[in-house]
Amino acid sequence: MMENSYVYPRNAKDVSLRELSDRLAEFAEVRGWEQYHSPRNLLLALVGEVGELSEIFQWKGEVARGLPNWSSDDKEHLKDELSDVLLYLIRLADVCGLDLGQAALTKIVKNGRKYPITEQTATSTFNA
Repeated sequence: MMENSYVYPRNAKDVSLRELSDRLAEFAEVRGWEQYHSPRNLLLALVGEVGELSEIFQWKGEVARGLPNWSSDDKEHLKDELSDVLLYLIRLADVCGLDLGQAALTKIVKNGRKYPITEQTATSTFNA
């Protein structure tokens, strides 16, 4: 069973939050780390990772979409830090007993109600 935890899916775009959550839970369980994965500890670890992510952009000024001027090493570093943030966020939601995917979908709907499309919004979006 453990061998499967380290096999990548054929198409990484098909990875679900549930699969990541399951792999993270297994990863923590086999290492005996569950005892340290309280919501507070996971949140503090997440904040630390967000700090590391922020550090990558700290002195770069505005960055173009697609990161055309970044080296492959810089992009790899960014992938690592983004992944750390994502994984801690998923683990935190799981330990709190929350369905993060459903919560995110619900939040998009709430944001749609809070920020409805107006004629001015639609015009500025399509003319950008």
